[in-house]
Amino acid sequence: MRMYDLIMKKRNGGVLSREEIEYMIKEYTADHIPDYQMSAMMMAIYFQGMNADETVALTMAMAHSGDMMDLSAISGTKVDKHSTGGVGDKTSIALTPMVAACGVKIAKMSGRGLGHTGGTIDKLESFEGFSTGISAEHFIDQVNKIGVSIMGQTADIAPADKKLYALRDVTATVDNMSLIASSIMSKKLASGADAIVLDVKTGSGAFMKKEEDAFALAKEMVTLGNMAGRKTIAVVSDMDQPLGCAVGNALEVEEAVATLRGEGPEDFTKLCMTLGSYMLIAGGTASDEEDAMRKLKQVIEDGSALNKLAEFVQAQGGDPNAVYDTSLLPKASIVEEITSDYDGYISKIDCDEIGICSLILGGGRETKESLIDLSVGLILHKKVGDHVKVGESLATIHANDPDKLNAARDRFLKAYHFLDHSVQPAALIKGIVRE
Repeated sequence: MRMYDLIMKKRNGGVLSREEIEYMIKEYTADHIPDYQMSAMMMAIYFQGMNADETVALTMAMAHSGDMMDLSAISGTKVDKHSTGGVGDKTSIALTPMVAACGVKIAKMSGRGLGHTGGTIDKLESFEGFSTGISAEHFIDQVNKIGVSIMGQTADIAPADKKLYALRDVTATVDNMSLIASSIMSKKLASGADAIVLDVKTGSGAFMKKEEDAFALAKEMVTLGNMAGRKTIAVVSDMDQPLGCAVGNALEVEEAVATLRGEGPEDFTKLCMTLGSYMLIAGGTASDEEDAMRKLKQVIEDGSALNKLAEFVQAQGGDPNAVYDTSLLPKASIVEEITSDYDGYISKIDCDEIGICSLILGGGRETKESLIDLSVGLILHKKVGDHVKVGESLATIHANDPDKLNAARDRFLKAYHFLDHSVQPAALIKGIVRE
């Protein structure tokens, strides 16, 4: 088998066989196929597309390119959750203890952020001493004991995806539905969960700007998961404005904690309840959505979800006291209000721009080597549909550098748009994709 022949076949609109795709991924992972040939293949796929069988074959080949986590030592159904990412998306920090407190096992792998804001691991490190650099044995034992663990993705999980994504990122071949779906799902399948709940974002702060593209991606990933024998469901949710009010690592952790106390923002709470309900159903601890919602509300009301977060943080070396006293989380030295220059209704927020404000303050990474400032970010006081008067606070900005604060403030004000008549915000939950 020659890579040259496979490139020509796909370039001319042909369909690659499972054996051809497996050969291509295996040899590329082993450095036997050069980047320039794989770049040509990615471009051919970008223009010619892949059918369902090819996409499944690519996903499984990438999943099997390294270690496949064996979670059979964990009793019960293991459920994983994945978000395609957005601004203020701290969902895992509140959601996983809620679901674990209801009796569903959560064995999750997460990553660090690159771009707008930190990833789940960065946010969890707001708890002093917290570590996701745990062994597979610790990971499995912890899930068995307390029902939840989050570890960093190891270098041996889907190494083909790491190589391919880095290549696609510099060759303008990221934006292809089959390549995106196979990239996400190869890691999820290799992580070993029995069921997967996906949160697919759409809007100005999401990778998928158009709603129809988000639904297409959701359908593709659900199909891949189900064909691989994993019970998979996707929730398509809005990211045309930041999720909740907090944007920035420790600030988002504080908001997640407030949500576990029953005091979180309405939109963030609703998303956690929606995703959580499908996780409980997938895990076999709820018969339907109504039953699941009732159980999730109960663990918030009786404090067991908050206690589960503290137990989880302590099990991975973090300070559980910060769960009950969030003043122990990292704090910025400068806290200022950003006030409105307009009188009217907020009609639109450029969501990605708010994420960039956090990045400017130091809350995100511009390169993989960038150090994150966990204490900085913004707390939004006004969102789409709200009325605001001149001089009223739009947000509180948390910073450690006056120059960065000024740059972020200027950018923030340009991200808010106003009208003189009331505006209805977009629906948070766009739809559910089951198959």
